[in-house]
Amino acid sequence: MTADRLGFLLARHGQTMKLRLREALSVCGLGPRHGAILLRLAQAGSISQQALLEALTVDASTLVAILNDLERDALTERRRDPTDRRRHIVEITPEGRSAACAVEHAVADVEREAFADLDAEEIAQLHTLLARVHVRPTTEPGAGTECAPGCAPE
Repeated sequence: MTADRLGFLLARHGQTMKLRLREALSVCGLGPRHGAILLRLAQAGSISQQALLEALTVDASTLVAILNDLERDALTERRRDPTDRRRHIVEITPEGRSAACAVEHAVADVEREAFADLDAEEIAQLHTLLARVHVRPTTEPGAGTECAPGCAPE
């Protein structure tokens, strides 16, 4: 067993990317999750809050807090769906579109630096493979993490 297991490698690179994105997006006054939501909204125009929740795999309270921040900064607006008053529709504002453009450029710069040693085909292949990976959160800490026989600590 070594620390170069794929899971550890992904975790290490994920943490590095998160830090780089946080630094790059701080210039825009945004965090990575704020940026991800703006990019999704820039692509969709408007989307239900539930669909946004499912697309970004964040918990509901986190999404509401981020949407509150974005709305406070006039980057998004929420309104009730006229056909179903229980649903909220989230829309990007013109200011939000400008911010999304800045986010897109910042993320592209981070990706260009991070993947400089890969050619376009390798980057596309990495994207395809990672998009197929489904990491589902566990319901309990440690669930499904039994040690293999002979590996348990003494």
